[in-house]
Amino acid sequence: MLSKPFNFFICFLFLFTVPNSFFVKAATSNVDLIQQNWPFNGIFGRFDKASLQRGFKVYSEVCSACHGLRHISYRDLEGIGYSNDEIKVIAGEYEITDGPNDEGEMFTRDAKMSDKFVGPYENDKIARLANNGAYPPDLSLIVKARGGGADYIYSLLNGYKDFPENFEASEGMYYNEYYPGNQIAMPPQIEDDIVEFDDGTIATHNQIARDITSFLAWTAEPELERRKSLGVKTLFFLVLITIMLLGVKRKVWKHLD
Repeated sequence: MLSKPFNFFICFLFLFTVPNSFFVKAATSNVDLIQQNWPFNGIFGRFDKASLQRGFKVYSEVCSACHGLRHISYRDLEGIGYSNDEIKVIAGEYEITDGPNDEGEMFTRDAKMSDKFVGPYENDKIARLANNGAYPPDLSLIVKARGGGADYIYSLLNGYKDFPENFEASEGMYYNEYYPGNQIAMPPQIEDDIVEFDDGTIATHNQIARDITSFLAWTAEPELERRKSLGVKTLFFLVLITIMLLGVKRKVWKHLD
């Protein structure tokens, strides 16, 4: 029978090595998701910063028109490879309402590094009015909020098709084989060359979908690399302490052999 420390070690290793998508089936339909080999999966998984920066560009030029990232601050972009000067320029492109000032009045100022990402709409009602009654969800935690994780987001972006024959389609809806009910209010957002990547990567449909999915996986868990690094160190410690305890046990109880 395995010892309790060893059992704990195996459980701990399992939790750190198995990707989140293992535990949840697509929050969606019965269609199998498009499985991708994400570099951030697994115990030694790490984010590809070049892909994250490309994904941020896709978000900025495409997704940000409707979707916000309210749980992410501009200074968090340092984690995907941007310098402080670059982040200040990015934040400076947006304005936020602040205050009150000394006169008790609200005022508008340029966003700072410490501010959260500025959303596209002032409130939920305006957001719904601009999208035919459908509320565009915040994307900062979308990868964790959907069963299937990154694979679901990637599949959704690649799942738009024409309505099948005899399908009762609602007005203003689009067919997506991975969305619950197969009808989604968001029209297809991705096509070849819709953005131009700064690093020269060819902006194919699949590349764009993969990069924006990677970026959203990062926004959902920007501390992932630190957590996994701590997990690896903890695993080594557990292995070492287990070996030491077994050695002590044998030495203390050897006279009973």
